[in-house]
Parts: sequence; structure tokens; C-alpha cells
Amino acid sequence: MKETVLVTGGAGFIGSNLVASLLRDGHRVTVLDSLARRGSEQNLAWLRSQNCNGLLRFINGDVRDPDDAWAAAKDAEVIYHLAGQVAVTTSVEDPRTDFEVNAFGTLNVLEAARLSGGRPTFVFTSTNKVYGGMEDVAVTEGAKRYAYRDFYEGISESQPLDFHSPYGCSKGAADQYVRDYGRIYGLPTVVFRMSCIYGPRQFGNEDQGWLAHFMIATVKGEPISIYGNGKQVRDVLFVDDLVRALKLAKEKIKTTAGQTYNIGGGPDNALAVWSEFGELLAGLKGELIPVRYRDWRPGDQPCYVSDIRKARAHMGWRPMVDKLTGIRRLWEWVISLHDNLFARPAAVVAGSGGSW
Repeated sequence: MKETVLVTGGAGFIGSNLVASLLRDGHRVTVLDSLARRGSEQNLAWLRSQNCNGLLRFINGDVRDPDDAWAAAKDAEVIYHLAGQVAVTTSVEDPRTDFEVNAFGTLNVLEAARLSGGRPTFVFTSTNKVYGGMEDVAVTEGAKRYAYRDFYEGISESQPLDFHSPYGCSKGAADQYVRDYGRIYGLPTVVFRMSCIYGPRQFGNEDQGWLAHFMIATVKGEPISIYGNGKQVRDVLFVDDLVRALKLAKEKIKTTAGQTYNIGGGPDNALAVWSEFGELLAGLKGELIPVRYRDWRPGDQPCYVSDIRKARAHMGWRPMVDKLTGIRRLWEWVISLHDNLFARPAAVVAGSGGSW
């Protein structure tokens, strides 16, 4: 059955990929986005260039505004809440805005869902940063990467919450609000605590989206800074696999409602951010990539790998795109858009953008 879907942050990297998939499935999709993030206008223009058949509606608004949240959510049967402030560094510089977007903005969308009276499915993209620095988890250092001493399958959802940084606090507060709206108000809510997501339509920068950032900087000949020693490990997940998980959470809502899932590439797709990825990038470009090393950033986890077995058990989900294939696909996208990667589209019309 085709549904009316709201995607907040739908012009962002993950949002635009999700919206495109939902449109192909024939759903009516509302995108609520302030277009504040670099690349969002390009992503919106790309979405509008798809064969939408009148199924796409755009609202140029902000989740911090309760009226915008209500206008977007009041008729939605499914809500994917992706809008957010996404960088730890930005949260440290401006904790108030970080809170207003991530915590207050999430509350606004939850309230709109609750007051709509329709009990829409509500899927929220949280972060592994809610687990904090995990100082109690033993990590070993090898020649090229860090690794967990005891957690061979990665970190599970039973890891204690320990919010670090304003970003961790704001996303953690939102994470818990989403869970509690499921308990108190009976909304079918699902929380994804995500690791590093990458893929086409990701306009990464130094503070967020490191895989795309390193590739974009390499293609443009811009300097790359590595904070720490480059052995930090993350599990990386190609965006198509995340989109599939988001859709499965809705399809299997009788099982997933009220649940929290760690979503990432898992141990098979773990990667050291420079000591290993730098070699892959050099192979793609055909020459070594010069970098400069800087001090560690506060709170940077030497290792984070998601234990994804719960998502597999509940949804039958697992990553289908391995890291080598996904990295090559992202590289091809960056290369294909090199000439106009950061050019603003000729016209992006604000407002509704749709009639239904």
C-alpha cells in the first residue's frame, strides 16, 4: 500500500537517497528542509529532476519551528526524522543551536506526530556517539589499526549510554524522547544508532562525512588533515544499505516498534580512517595523497564498530555493499561531479513545491 511519508532533512545526504527510493516505490513524500547544509540545494534539484509524477512536495522550513513541523507532519503516515546538526565540533562551538536543532527540533516533530491523531510510524536516526568515549571497553593497537580486545562482533545496544560533547547530549536526549514517546503515547517509534554512512550525494567536510571529504579534497587538490594517528577504526555503511534498513523498519513495524538498533557496516566493513583508507584512496587516484597530522580531537573514539546482529535477527537486514565496492562507487560519483560539485543550481524554488 502506498503511503504519505515525511522525511525531515530530506534534501541532505541520507535524506535525498531515501526520498528518491520512496518516490520510486510510488509513495507521496514531503521533504522538510531548511537547506542550511552545503549540498542540500543540489540534492533538492536532483530530486526534482527525477520522474516524481507529482509525488514530491518540498517545504522550506525548520524543525525548530513547531508550525513548520506541524505543517509537514500533520498528514504523514510514516515519518523519517533525519534533520539534525551533525558535527561534534560545531556542537562544541555553538551548543545552543545544536540543542535547538537536535533536541528541541525532535520534540517538535514528535509532538506533531502525537497531535496528528494518526499514530504515524516514527523512525529516528540517532548516533553511536550516545555511547560516549567507552573508556571501559578495552582497545588494542596494531600496526595499522585499533581493535576491540573483547568485542569481536562490535558494540551492541546493551552498551551503557554515556553522552559526551553537546552533540552527544542533544542526540542522546532526542534518542530517549523518541523511545519514550513510544512508551507513553503509543507511537510506533524506532531508533537507529548509526555509525559512518557514506555514498553518493554526500558533500562531506572536515567535521562530518570523512570518506567523502577526503575524496573531494583529493580531487580538488586541497590539503587533508588527519587528527590523531590515522589508526582510528570505524565501520562504514553504504547509503543504499541504510535506506534498505530504514524501509525495513517500517515494513516490520510490529517487530521493530519500541526498539533501538545499532546500524553500521559491522566488523566486515571496519576501516582505519587513514592508515587503511589512505592506501585505498591512493590506489584510486594513482598516487600517494599528502596529509598533515594534527592533535587528537577531544572525545574521539579510537575504535567504534557496530554489532548489527539485532537488526539481522529482527529485520533480516545485513549490509549488501562491501566497503571496497562502496568506496569505488563514491569515488566515481565524486569524479563525475568534479566540474560542478559545488555549483549552486540555477534555480531552487522555496515553498511548497507540490500541490497535493
